[in-house]
Amino acid sequence: MDYRQNEVDRYYSDTVPPPPYVVPKTNGKSITSLVLGILSVTIPYVGILIGIVAILFASLAFKEIRVRMEQGRGLAIAGLVCGIIGTAIYVLLILLVLLFNFAISSSEIYSTY
Repeated sequence: MDYRQNEVDRYYSDTVPPPPYVVPKTNGKSITSLVLGILSVTIPYVGILIGIVAILFASLAFKEIRVRMEQGRGLAIAGLVCGIIGTAIYVLLILLVLLFNFAISSSEIYSTY
């Protein structure tokens, strides 16, 4: 009985080292979303297309981050915001150009020249 008690005490008193901490990996689509979002703000003319792709990658990254428990949520948020801003800038720019062209063309029709 005494031998068995010593084995039980030794089993519970042994210190087992904790498992090593593994840093969760960063989601690749969130990084892609951030890069494309920044490019959508900085590259003229094709920024609207790049911004739309950045928004799509950000939405895919949010889904994967939630399912796979990965890091990169902040990167995906920043990519989404930059993609939305880049897309909005170029949509507004296109609307202003179209409005200006319409105003110029309509003033030529009714000109008293």
